[in-house]
Amino acid sequence: MAGVTNAAFRALCLEQGAGLYVCEMITSRGLVEGDEKTRDMLVFSPGETVRSVQLYGVDPTYVGKATAILCEEYGVRHVDLNFGCPVPKVTRRGGGAALPWKRVLLGRILSAAVEAAAPYGVPVTMKTRKGLDDDKLTYLDAGRIAEESGAAAIALHGRTAVQHYSGKADWSAIANLVEHVSIPVLGNGDIWEASDALRMVSTTGCAGVVVGRGCLGRPWLFRDLAAAFAGEDAPPLPTLGEVAVMMRRHVELLASYDGEDRACREFRKHVAWYLKGFSVGTRVRTELGMLSSLDELDRLLAELDPAEPFPAHELGQPRGRQGAPRPVTLPYGWLDDTDGTRDELSAAELGISGG
Repeated sequence: MAGVTNAAFRALCLEQGAGLYVCEMITSRGLVEGDEKTRDMLVFSPGETVRSVQLYGVDPTYVGKATAILCEEYGVRHVDLNFGCPVPKVTRRGGGAALPWKRVLLGRILSAAVEAAAPYGVPVTMKTRKGLDDDKLTYLDAGRIAEESGAAAIALHGRTAVQHYSGKADWSAIANLVEHVSIPVLGNGDIWEASDALRMVSTTGCAGVVVGRGCLGRPWLFRDLAAAFAGEDAPPLPTLGEVAVMMRRHVELLASYDGEDRACREFRKHVAWYLKGFSVGTRVRTELGMLSSLDELDRLLAELDPAEPFPAHELGQPRGRQGAPRPVTLPYGWLDDTDGTRDELSAAELGISGG
């Protein structure tokens, strides 16, 4: 969710419902070495009473130092370690979804983060995938290592690295992990509606859910989730007019952090997600995709039919990137053993998120 879960979007989601909203992923090395871009990402809205950050790293020393910085300098109250990114430029250097194959290194990284966070009373969690592919599964070992390292919980995306975001998430793997560890397991994958979350918890026994692509252009999903878990009736689906109000609010929040010009440019990628399934003309969609000012946004939103109902055919449908399965690119000899050194991974820390 790089480039999506910034302070503005998290504030928008927080206005909708209960939940823990995680800052877009940062690299541990960038934070420790004072990289300006990395530091600039650590911005939080006034309403974020519990600051949560996803941290990416391949070196136990850097991960430990970065965790301490987050706790001490930024008041972060939850650190999540990302071991789920399937992007080739990360996995080919042994990072992301490739790293859990190296069980010893995984344990060292988790232990370093847990030990660094302990003096501040901050829980450390991790997110991972099932494994590299169906023949090279790592999630059960990862769960055991997370438990032994003192992690507070583990989130499992029910896809392998080969799948990327294609196909369907394997919720049975989540149920299997629940049976193998005593720490809470959070389920991830194919939570498109609040009913999906309830079904995942019911069928897998997981302690909660992690939402990714399902909230793209749909921040009200968290309102629906809060109602569902509270046993309340589902709120009515928003009309196009209500979606337009949400779009305007999103740009306002972005502008409050980055200024109007940058906010409009940043919002362009969200337009298709918000309008997915609605009968909005090509011209309006195109102009919104080239947005440059709030005045222009208001003019274009005024052309939408405020009474148009939410497109029911979009319910339960995937959002965001999907693609097709792709081979996992790994360092030479990566599969030869389940250990690993820090030197061979020194180039793996890139500003790439995912999972």
